[in-house]
Amino acid sequence: MSRERLRRAALPPVQENIDKLEKVIKDGNCYGAQQMYKSISARYTSVQRFSEALDLLHSGACLQLEKNQVTCGSELAVMFVETLVKDRVRTIYKLFPQIPVPQHLGEEDDVHQLAEALAAAKTRVECCSSFLRAAIRWSAEFGPHRSGSPQLHVMLAEYLYSESPELDMAKITLHFVRGDDPKKFASTLVSFMGKCYPGEDDLAIARAVLMYLSVGNMRDANFLLGEVKQQVEAKKLEFPQTDLIYFISYLLQTLQRDAYPLFSMLRSSYKQSIDREPAFNEWLDDIGEVFYGVQRRNPLQGMFGDIFKMM
Repeated sequence: MSRERLRRAALPPVQENIDKLEKVIKDGNCYGAQQMYKSISARYTSVQRFSEALDLLHSGACLQLEKNQVTCGSELAVMFVETLVKDRVRTIYKLFPQIPVPQHLGEEDDVHQLAEALAAAKTRVECCSSFLRAAIRWSAEFGPHRSGSPQLHVMLAEYLYSESPELDMAKITLHFVRGDDPKKFASTLVSFMGKCYPGEDDLAIARAVLMYLSVGNMRDANFLLGEVKQQVEAKKLEFPQTDLIYFISYLLQTLQRDAYPLFSMLRSSYKQSIDREPAFNEWLDDIGEVFYGVQRRNPLQGMFGDIFKMM
């Protein structure tokens, strides 16, 4: 018998643990029960007995909340949500087809087949996106992350990139930034750089770094840029050397210091490159607020201020 089977066999049916821990709580030892709920559910999860882990966590969350143990109950409720993502949501996600879309046109029959393939791909993307967006909304409401489960965001970003007939890198970037896998994000960017139009590669890198920075995530912004450079070098590709990339590199260095004047000077010096994508200035305003406490100017306030000056 394999070690995995031995571990699975060593765990009793979950109802035994549910009954045992319910008695512990009724005896007034809510804290002791909490530690047991966490450790025992982790054992069921480690041997992929997810349904039993879910039953245990659901029971524990309800019992703790009934006893007005809000902190304990909410902690188990969060674990319940995270286990659902690991098991049932991911299982459904993996069953959505992943079929490469044909890239080359040939005879008239081939054009017809391509049209059918593109329509089918669009349907797959819409259906999978609807499912994952619903899961993200649910996890945002009941889980610990305001934007929803990072794992779900990564799943959606992956599917959008691999299956969409027309890539929307801004949307893909948004979900990766809300995710928790910058290394996978870097691999996706390198893949995109190998097939995008000239001038799109540096935009994609800058967009990713600025999105991370706009939410204060300096760690992943730095990691992403370094990882992209490493993967590009390993694949013997060319890393873009443009003014926009120079700006991003200087920006990352500047934000490590209390140097708002230098931040402003960089924006002014590289204005032409920044203006290549309208959203960049919006994110830079966010970055100025996050890192330097500079309040964004409300356009209406500015308008009324100008009116009062005229009066």
